[in-house]
Amino acid sequence: MKEPKMVGRRSFIKQSGFLLSSALIPLNGYSMAIMKKYKYKMGLQLFTIRDAMKNDPIGSLKTVASLGYQDLEIYGYDVDKGTYYGYKASDFKTILDDLGLSASSGHYGFSDYFDKSEDQLKQYVDQCIEGSHALGKSYITWPWLAPEQRTIEKFKLLTDKLNRIGEQVNDSGLGFAYHNHGFEFIDHNGKNGYDIILSETDPNFVKLQLDLYWVKHSSKLSPKELIAKQPNRFVMWHIKDMDKVSRDYSELGNGSIDYKTMLANIDQSGLQFYYLEQGGNFAVNSMQSITDSATYFKKHLQKYL
Repeated sequence: MKEPKMVGRRSFIKQSGFLLSSALIPLNGYSMAIMKKYKYKMGLQLFTIRDAMKNDPIGSLKTVASLGYQDLEIYGYDVDKGTYYGYKASDFKTILDDLGLSASSGHYGFSDYFDKSEDQLKQYVDQCIEGSHALGKSYITWPWLAPEQRTIEKFKLLTDKLNRIGEQVNDSGLGFAYHNHGFEFIDHNGKNGYDIILSETDPNFVKLQLDLYWVKHSSKLSPKELIAKQPNRFVMWHIKDMDKVSRDYSELGNGSIDYKTMLANIDQSGLQFYYLEQGGNFAVNSMQSITDSATYFKKHLQKYL
């Protein structure tokens, strides 16, 4: 993607035709006054609309804001260029500000540095910290492990890396978290990777971003039971539904996960942010999916958060 020119706040508003005052009018039937009664901002993991963000980041973000999303989790930071979605980090922050959006967390490519030197990993973390501060984020999140990194021996190596990164990130004034998928819950002769992460990482430095879909998909324990182990560590959630037949991703309300019961009974004492997400399997396309999920969430689930 060709890197755009630097944009200032006034020029961005003029070029996009989007007035900040529009954030004060009803969005899809939900006014800002109504949204403010909820404890948490309605969040979206932008990976859901990665195709749209690649083709038209500003137009996509306008739609995201119009649907009532207020907070974002970012992915795809280019550490060499210091850019998000082709924009310098400072310019992207201006775009978010003008749309009334915040970015509280970001997923970064730590898995690529799993087997690199300690100095290389430390340098990468410093670059992630710089990009996160530019957007005013609260958390840096480790989101993924490559298939060859999912053995019990590798999980034990991972915990040391998580502790060192967590201390480095915390020293910078940010929080650090680990995001799960399903492979952490695979049984290896009575052990699994998630138990190792829970027991061998420092809770002061390493928080947890719980993907509720993957817990329902792959864990023997429910999200409620997992959170009960160390409630204050689960500072972020990913909320997405599960197709009733294929068990793939689905738009909220179309799947098999009973979020009404779950959210009404789950411990939220550690929760700071949540993000709606759908990694694929869209009924129509990604933008229609975030529209449908937002509509369902606001009508049926947001009252619990």
